[in-house]
Amino acid sequence: MKPRSLALSLLGFTLAAASLRAEEGMWTFDNLPTKAIQAKYGWAPDQAWLDHLRLSCLRFPGASGSFVSRDGLVLTNHHVGRGWIQRVSSKEHDYVKNGFSAANREAEIKVPGLELVTLMAMDDITDRLSRAVPAGTPEKEALKLRDAEIEKIKKEMQEKSGLTCEHVSLYQGGEHWIYSYKKHTDVRLVFAPELQVALFGGDFDNFTYPRHSLDMTLFRVYENGQPYQPKDFLKWTETGLKAGDLTFVTGHPGRTNRQDTLAQMAYARDFALPMGLKDLESRRQGLIEFGKASPEAARQVETQILGIENGLKARSGYLAGLKNKEALARIQAHEEALRAKVAKSPALQAQAGQSWTRIEQAMKAARGLIKDQSYVGTAHSTLLGHALSLVRITDQEALPSDQRLPEYSDASLKTAKARQGVPAPFYKEQEIFMFTRGLAQAARELGPQHRFVKAMLGGKSPAEVAKAAVEGSRLSDPEVRKALLAGGKKAVAESSDPMILLARKLEPITRELRKKQDELVTSVVAEHGARIAKARFAVYGKNTYPDATFTMRLTYGPVAEYKANGTLMQPFTTIGGLYDRHDGWGGNAARAHDGAWVLPQRWIDRRGAMDPAVPFNFAHKVDIIGGNSGSPVIDRKGELVGLIFDGNIEMLPGNYYYDEAANRGVSLDARAILHALDKVYGATALVAELTGK
Repeated sequence: MKPRSLALSLLGFTLAAASLRAEEGMWTFDNLPTKAIQAKYGWAPDQAWLDHLRLSCLRFPGASGSFVSRDGLVLTNHHVGRGWIQRVSSKEHDYVKNGFSAANREAEIKVPGLELVTLMAMDDITDRLSRAVPAGTPEKEALKLRDAEIEKIKKEMQEKSGLTCEHVSLYQGGEHWIYSYKKHTDVRLVFAPELQVALFGGDFDNFTYPRHSLDMTLFRVYENGQPYQPKDFLKWTETGLKAGDLTFVTGHPGRTNRQDTLAQMAYARDFALPMGLKDLESRRQGLIEFGKASPEAARQVETQILGIENGLKARSGYLAGLKNKEALARIQAHEEALRAKVAKSPALQAQAGQSWTRIEQAMKAARGLIKDQSYVGTAHSTLLGHALSLVRITDQEALPSDQRLPEYSDASLKTAKARQGVPAPFYKEQEIFMFTRGLAQAARELGPQHRFVKAMLGGKSPAEVAKAAVEGSRLSDPEVRKALLAGGKKAVAESSDPMILLARKLEPITRELRKKQDELVTSVVAEHGARIAKARFAVYGKNTYPDATFTMRLTYGPVAEYKANGTLMQPFTTIGGLYDRHDGWGGNAARAHDGAWVLPQRWIDRRGAMDPAVPFNFAHKVDIIGGNSGSPVIDRKGELVGLIFDGNIEMLPGNYYYDEAANRGVSLDARAILHALDKVYGATALVAELTGK
């Protein structure tokens, strides 16, 4: 498709006056601002370059990755792969802590449940959906009609292409697309460094810069028992980067809220984010407490704790951004300017004049639901989560397709059922401990007379309920779950498994809560968010980027220093800097701050073989957010020069607005990866495969 021209920054708030700052934007592949790139950098990608990049990239669950060899080798972050590495680890083989390197391809470890996808096609269905939902349709009915038409389109396209089709809403519902993916289900672990160097600096250094982390993991995709040979993969750089060089980042940023209304941002600031932080902190404390029981208990919870700590730091940054009065004043000024322009047009006023008020009313309704939304659920129980899925899948499967919830349509049901057959480690004592805490927390927050609390506890203590349900359940066995699915609604209804019995009590409560949420909040925001987006298109032109939606995006900008802490932050760190930071904290003899800056012994042993001048991590002016983890960093030649693994603390408010001065991505340099594989790990076969030599 022909690239569209640029619009003004959402932070600049005068969208019709000048062009967007070149480094801002998480751009869709149908709408890359090639003219702006050409004007600033004297070069812009063509369609062949973009297609090659898109087809070389992969989406991980919650993150990103890329093909980096002709034999299906996949590069992503260690922290992206960590949960999957944990899944194939054991008490005897702790691959998270000690790392893993397959001696040959036969030794590569299949990871159960890990699925990767490649984006093969993008189709705009906006006009078709508009025809399916007549103007003036009430909000609740409009949502039902739209969902039904989306599922119909997905089914048609899925049957025609054989691909996995997903609905994508862009510009707050101003555009609707179907993205079609090729799914890869046989994924094997090839290489992972030790946690201590992958997460060097621990949570202290997370979302900071300068950094010194080897945050990378290699997997391999197989097909029909053989290494998959992708048509497109990224060639490894031969030259590397220098300060000022242009970089591109392709990945799947999870979610931004830059086009939300002021009322939505206020709700997030005052209610949603504080409630989410409170829950995360409670879960963190519970896992820490459980981990104190034994070294094995600590191993079981380590990956979970690290993920929660990352979420806590990220959400705290989002909240800090929303407490920035100057930034919120600019957002308010922008909203008021758009509303004033809408008011001057009778057509736009009729369409969207009341939309901001309707969304504000929806946010007030959301306040009344947030406590139930937070605590009515599976109470941190994996088994109750399985049970609830079994109840829902079999109930929904028994209904005609057009009467089901969207996530259980014909197009989605097969995937939902397949998830229940995936084996995963199960730790009974941890399950009892966390379920007990989850039930106790719900009882405290909701009160003993709440319908959910009474249904779950039945007059018993949280500890009694959790112990009996976990010890009496067989749902940790995927074969048991598959048998129940095979038996359908009758088998689940007749099951005496205590978790199924709890789930059958829970399902009507969650269904009623969802109905309220859909009627009072979801349908209103969907309808009026789309109306505001269309009004914005009419006033300013449809020439900017949409909020992130965990779909493939491209962002770009140069390797660049920035001002912080009264100084300039360097563009690159080095291998020598890693050892300096290690030495500065007293080396491996000192375990200050839980040993955040100690190094694995093999890094100490191989220190003399390392070149201290090799670039390790770097900062660049790219617009990223959670979900970009594992994104490849590409130069204008289309070669892989780095791997996104973090951003600085200043980029976290980018969930709501972009700050050009200090927003930076933090990446692992491709040269450091090769140097470590060669000099520390002796992985010469991997180096040869990556470099094609």
